[in-house]
Amino acid sequence: MSKQCDVCGKKPQVGNNVSHANNKSKRRFNPNLQKVRIQTASGEVKSANVCTRCLRSGAIAKPAAKQAS
Repeated sequence: MSKQCDVCGKKPQVGNNVSHANNKSKRRFNPNLQKVRIQTASGEVKSANVCTRCLRSGAIAKPAAKQAS
């Protein structure tokens, strides 16, 4: 699974873990990705990895819930 948002393209960033003694070691800041079902502009429903910022901002359209039969 790619650590990239399918909507905005957000990827992991790099930085440092900094200890109390100010020792530094490299680390990754991964985006908060959620696997959700989205509805494309053409109306098809597919699953995508979307960051929580795109979910919160309404950048995606969620499909209507299925009716129980």
